[in-house]
Amino acid sequence: MFISTTALLPPDRPPEREAPEKLQIFVVRHSAFFILVGVLIAQLLLLSAQITRNQKVRLIQVWAVAILDPFERSIHAVTGSAEGTWRNYRGLFAAHEQNRELNIRLTNARAEIQQLSEQASETRRLRELLEFRNRLTFATVAAEVIATSPGDASRAVFIDKREDAAIAADAAVITLEGVVGKVIAVFPRTSQVLLVTDTSSGVAAALSQSRAQGIVKGTGQNSVDLQYVMKDIPVDVGETILTSGLDQVYPKGLVVGKVAQVKDGNIYKSIRLRPAVPLERLESVLVVQKPRSREMQARSAPARP
Repeated sequence: MFISTTALLPPDRPPEREAPEKLQIFVVRHSAFFILVGVLIAQLLLLSAQITRNQKVRLIQVWAVAILDPFERSIHAVTGSAEGTWRNYRGLFAAHEQNRELNIRLTNARAEIQQLSEQASETRRLRELLEFRNRLTFATVAAEVIATSPGDASRAVFIDKREDAAIAADAAVITLEGVVGKVIAVFPRTSQVLLVTDTSSGVAAALSQSRAQGIVKGTGQNSVDLQYVMKDIPVDVGETILTSGLDQVYPKGLVVGKVAQVKDGNIYKSIRLRPAVPLERLESVLVVQKPRSREMQARSAPARP
């Protein structure tokens, strides 16, 4: 017995409808319900537009305010926050600019104060040097230190005075604190001064208490030694050492330094001095003018008619 295969196939199903068609069919089937709902909403709106509450406010206005109020509040909060943030940003930016301007003014004011302080310090130093110069019994010329000699072994500086300023070699150079050194070379525009701390320097000196004589020699560092003082002569730490004037270079009675260390030797004491002048901070000095010989005075005197 033969069975057809078509009899075994399932019956054909109707094709699935698309979503818009389903919605349309649903609306058509329930059109009466939707019309009723629309009529009710319209009547409700008309009634709310006619009904008034306290202070003659229509009910529809109350509903509209109730519905829109949260949105208005949210929008107001967002705009207020944005305005506050922008205001704070502008305030911070203005404060930053003002702070930067104040910092610039403060820096300029500090620089001006520092400059005025330096000028006041220089004026005070020059006034003290002038007063000291007026008390001296010998002639001097004021000079400014303009450079130092290169090298660690050299202890020399250059001053801004030259030959036409009546400066000669071996002229003593001093400050109000004491001895600086002596002129060793005079050039067309400057002069070179050998400091007392140089190893080739020598100053005839004497102890301020016992008046014992000695020679102050430089160590090449920031100190000097007093040599040739007998070991039996009492020397105290802190005692002042003065120029004796025996070397015909430095006037008598100028301060060379103070005793920093004393040691006994076989014959002579070993005496280390601390220079009276802070040589590493030299700025202004006085150069002692040597008495001119009669021959030089005659040459420089104006010729008589």
